[in-house]
Amino acid sequence: MKAGRDLGRSIAEAGIRLVYGGGTRGIMGAVSDAARRAGGKVTGVIPRFLIAKEATEAALSHLDELVVTENMHQRKHIMFEKSDAFVALPGGIGTVEEIVEIMTWAQLGHHRKPMVFVNVKGYWAPFLAALDHMRDEGFVHTGHLVRPVVVDDAGAVVAAVLATAVASGEPAEGVESVIEKL
Repeated sequence: MKAGRDLGRSIAEAGIRLVYGGGTRGIMGAVSDAARRAGGKVTGVIPRFLIAKEATEAALSHLDELVVTENMHQRKHIMFEKSDAFVALPGGIGTVEEIVEIMTWAQLGHHRKPMVFVNVKGYWAPFLAALDHMRDEGFVHTGHLVRPVVVDDAGAVVAAVLATAVASGEPAEGVESVIEKL
């Protein structure tokens, strides 16, 4: 939860809009709440069927923008279109599925947007080791396109995203939104 609050606060302080999955509970809620409390702009994208499970309508009314979709596929597509970078905090199967899809799209050449793993207390180490193993075995073709940035501290995400954008030739001021937990 602390990492979520740190990420939200740092996004707001950098003047970057948070685009996220719309949940108001758990880590996603902590990121959104901290961003809003620090004066940041927040866009939530949530499928209608998840509103009662992951949010409250009252809490969603505090967002600067709310996009309600009919399904998860629409949610992910809209989040992809609205975002300039992707950040995965510790999470479960849904987080893994979503970040793997973003990495797949990068491998296929559909984007060059920064992808960041916040490796709080080594949480993502086994996953990152598996990714290295797949690359070493030749199963991550065009592996140069699938090079996520790894930071241990959520407060370092914004600087890492901006540095990655500059290194890739993208103007730093073009990085206007970040997806947390995809």
